[in-house]
Amino acid sequence: MSKNLTTRSEDYSAWYNELVVKADLAENSGVRGCMVIKPYGYAIWEKMQAELDKMFKETGHSNAYFPLFVPKSMFEAEEKNAEGFAKECAIVTHYRLKNDPDKPGKLMVDPNAKLEEELIVRPTSEAIIWSTYKGWVQSYRDLPLLINQWANVVRWEMRTRLFLRTAEFLWQEGHTAHATKAEAMEEAEKMMHVYADFAENFMAIPVVKGFKTETERFAGADETFCIEALMQDGKALQAGTSHFLGQNFAKAFDVKFTNQEGKQDYVWGTSWGVSTRLMGALVMTHSDDNGLVLPPNVAPIQVVIVPIFKTDEEFDKISEVANGLVAQFKKLNISVKFDNRTTQKPGFKFAEWELKGVPVRLAIGPKDLENGTFEVARRDTLTKEVKPADGIVSFIQDLLEQIQKDLFNKAVDYRAAHTTEVNSFEEFKDILENKTGFVSAHWDGTAETEEKIKDLTKATIRCIPLNRVEEAGVCVLTGAPSKGRVLFAKAY
Repeated sequence: MSKNLTTRSEDYSAWYNELVVKADLAENSGVRGCMVIKPYGYAIWEKMQAELDKMFKETGHSNAYFPLFVPKSMFEAEEKNAEGFAKECAIVTHYRLKNDPDKPGKLMVDPNAKLEEELIVRPTSEAIIWSTYKGWVQSYRDLPLLINQWANVVRWEMRTRLFLRTAEFLWQEGHTAHATKAEAMEEAEKMMHVYADFAENFMAIPVVKGFKTETERFAGADETFCIEALMQDGKALQAGTSHFLGQNFAKAFDVKFTNQEGKQDYVWGTSWGVSTRLMGALVMTHSDDNGLVLPPNVAPIQVVIVPIFKTDEEFDKISEVANGLVAQFKKLNISVKFDNRTTQKPGFKFAEWELKGVPVRLAIGPKDLENGTFEVARRDTLTKEVKPADGIVSFIQDLLEQIQKDLFNKAVDYRAAHTTEVNSFEEFKDILENKTGFVSAHWDGTAETEEKIKDLTKATIRCIPLNRVEEAGVCVLTGAPSKGRVLFAKAY
């Protein structure tokens, strides 16, 4: 199997686009800007979804489902949110087609089937959910409401890219309502930590936890917490956000409750979400010029067994051993595939599973059976070693844990090597042009300076890190006083 991938150093963007398609993750569809997630890609998303869903339920959240369509007047109720998404909205104006009298065999919009009120295809669900919450909340006894939904959303993007930016994508969105500001703020911060835990411990992607500047904040939020990851090309990717909404949506949709003092008050809200964009982060954090590199936790197939044989008799003997190993792996909840196809040669299979990022490959030939050994290949390091057949299953179980840790540590090392403190704007520009990565610099706190730096360098403030040291300094651009460093980067 010929991979023929463009290398990352040649053209990182082309490498990414080719890899997503050739590794059978996704492809462009017949609908402009929309993608088809293929079975192998969807299997990865399902593993991510299952883990996140478990984490949400462990923190007290329940799943529900809300409509895809939002009446325009409802969407407009929270002005900042509506303005923030206005340019990306898809709108339904009619509900019927009819035969076109001038073009036989063609259909046209029926002008008599115009909707009384236009419907927005949800770009996010705050409006429809908060209008629903109005009927669910009367008293402090009804709070908190801790709801999540798994859904698709539509944001009409002009320049699209598989997983990273598509007109329709899959995600989850949590929407919670609370009796006090402190509870809501605690919830928003807690969910940022849940996302960070998931990214680091499940996907092996190190992230910086922080909050956004006012300019970069979610439309309609009083505070946006985020996790920011660094890709192998030195660009940042926003991997998840969690928003403290204050009482903005409660006031827009009149969601009030009687508190414990018997007084009426507006509830306090949060919303938080991650999307199939994380699939792009997964590819760009770990993969190499040979194809995907998948952390064992997210790999649909963690171990592949490839038989090497010439005769039917050899194949039968190898199959007996391989099927025994498959049963042992399954008992340990390790996903395994015995690639017993007789239509492809071992070399083709090796290349295919390498391209698809299967963490461990086990090759078994007649000599291996004679010697009581197996060849074990690691996808992350592309190294091979011969191991005794006895205890091979527990050896590979430990190896999978080691690969998960090693991939995380490799990404941490990359980030450390590509995070640079600067104290002058010349240094700032030099890093962004020649090294890329996170640039840690003082900023004077004004939106004007933030915008000017973006215009001059295309770098944005990715976050104000939660663990930043409060220190007096001077802004890297203006020389005005600064309270601490923030992280800049070029970003997806």
